[in-house]
Amino acid sequence: MGLVRRDRGRRSVGGVRDAQLRQGSAEPARTGGARGRTHPLPRRAHGRTVIAEPQLGQTACEQLADAAFDAVNEAAVDVEVVIHHNVEGLTRFANSQVHQNVARDDLAAAVRVVLDGGRSGVVNVHTDGPGVVARAARDAMALARMAPPDPEFPGLAPAAPTVAVPVDEATIAASPENRAGAVRDVLSEIPDEYEAAGAYRTVASELAVFTSAGQRIYAPGSVATLTMVVMGPTSSGYAEGGERAMADIDAAGTAASAVAKAAAGHDPVDVPAGSWPVVLEPPAVATMVQFLAYLGFGGRDYLEGRSFTAGHLGERCVDPRLTVVDDALSPLGTGLPFDYEGTPKQRVELIRDGAAVGIVHDRHSAAKAGTSSTGHGLPAPNTHGPLSMNPALLAGDGGAFDDVIGGCERGLLVTRFHYTNVVHPKETSITGMTRDGTFLVEDGRISAAVKNLRFTQSILAALEHVEAISSQTAYATEIFEEGGHFPSLRLPTFTFSGATSFG
Repeated sequence: MGLVRRDRGRRSVGGVRDAQLRQGSAEPARTGGARGRTHPLPRRAHGRTVIAEPQLGQTACEQLADAAFDAVNEAAVDVEVVIHHNVEGLTRFANSQVHQNVARDDLAAAVRVVLDGGRSGVVNVHTDGPGVVARAARDAMALARMAPPDPEFPGLAPAAPTVAVPVDEATIAASPENRAGAVRDVLSEIPDEYEAAGAYRTVASELAVFTSAGQRIYAPGSVATLTMVVMGPTSSGYAEGGERAMADIDAAGTAASAVAKAAAGHDPVDVPAGSWPVVLEPPAVATMVQFLAYLGFGGRDYLEGRSFTAGHLGERCVDPRLTVVDDALSPLGTGLPFDYEGTPKQRVELIRDGAAVGIVHDRHSAAKAGTSSTGHGLPAPNTHGPLSMNPALLAGDGGAFDDVIGGCERGLLVTRFHYTNVVHPKETSITGMTRDGTFLVEDGRISAAVKNLRFTQSILAALEHVEAISSQTAYATEIFEEGGHFPSLRLPTFTFSGATSFG
C-alpha cells in the first residue's frame, strides 16, 4: 500500500511489482497533470499544511470504470478496470529531529480488454480523468487485436461479495502535524547520548475492481507504520510498529525498545561463524516466513514444479508445532479484502502442524489446477503468478519474548536480518546479515553484544526443529508492504557463514 519506504537493501524478488513490495519505486514526480506525484508538502500563508482530499470514494471510481466500459462496449468480449489509489504521507527524522515531510498521491487505472480466444491487452494510466481512461480502453483494445490467443484464459472475476476491513478515518486524514506529534513522542524517549533516525508513514488507500462479468467491488484502507534505528557510539537498535490506525501504534514504546537494544549493544565482541542456537525476534521471523511464503506457496510456481511444495503437499516440511496462514482479514494484519482481479481473499492454511497443506491461487493458476481462486492475484499483465502477501506464523505457548530467551543456554539473539537475498529458491536458501541488535545469550540472559554476522541458511532446514514459539507477538514485515504480527522463535541451529568487524 505505500511506495516510499526506507532502504533495507535490494532483494531477489524479480517479477513482483513495486506496489506489492515493501520498498517501492523511486521514480521522479510526473508532470502534465498525471495523478502520480511525490512532492514536499505545500503550506498556506498562516503556516498550516495544505491537505488534499485523501480518497476518491466509490462513486468516483465507478465513473472512471464506466468511462472505459462505454468506450469499448460494442466490440470487447471482456473488460476489466482496476483502480488503485494511494495517498501516502511520510515524516522522516534523523539526528533526533524531523528533517523532511513528503507526500505521494498515486492514482493508477489499469484497463484490460479481452477479445475472442483470450487475446488481451492492458494499458495503465495515472489519472483521475474519465477521458484518459476511455482512451486507455481503446488502446487496450488495439493491443488485444494484435495479441496472440491464450486458450487458458480463465475469464474475468464474476460478481462476488466481500467483507469490509477496519478503516481508521483519523489515519486517512493524517496531516504532517499529526505524524510530527507521533515523532515527538518517539524523540522524547531518546537519551542525549543517542541519536534516532527513521520514518513515520500514513497511507490512505483505495482499491476498486470492475469487470464486464459483473464484479463491482471497492474497499478503502488505512495503514500507519513507524520504523526507526537508535544509534550510539558503537551500537544500534531497531524497532518497528504498524497498525491500521495511528492511535494503535505505541510510538514511545517502540522508541524505548530501540533504545534498549542500542544500550545493550555497546562494545560488541567477536564470535566465530558457524552453527549456533538462535533466538529470532519478530522482525527476523518475518523475514523467514515472508520469504518462505514467497518461494513456496504460489500457485504458478507449484504447478510448474519450481517450489519445494511441488509434489509434496501433505508432507511435513517444518517442525510440527509450526502453523503458517495467509489471512488478509486478520485483525492483526493490514491487508485489503480482495485481490487485483476482484476475487475476495480467503484465509489459506499454508502449513498446518508442520505439513505443507495449502497453495494460493489467482484465476489463471486456479483454472489450471482445477480449483477456485483464493484471491491472491496480482495486477495484469502478471508474469509472476499468485503471491501469498499476508503470511503469518501463529503464536505458540512459549510465553513472552524474555521467556524464549530464558530457555537458551548459549546462543545468539538476532533482532533482524538485513540485505536478504535468495540463493536457491527451491531449497529456500537465503543469505544476508544480522543488524541493529545481535547479542550473545548465556544461561538465559544477554551477556554481551556481538558484531554482525553473515548468514546463508535454508529456511526449511532452520525451521525443521523448533525449541520454543512465543505467545507474545509484535508487528513486523520484510519484503511485503502488508505486514503482520509475528512471534519470536528459539531454534537449535542456524548457520552463520561469516563474521564482520562491525556491530
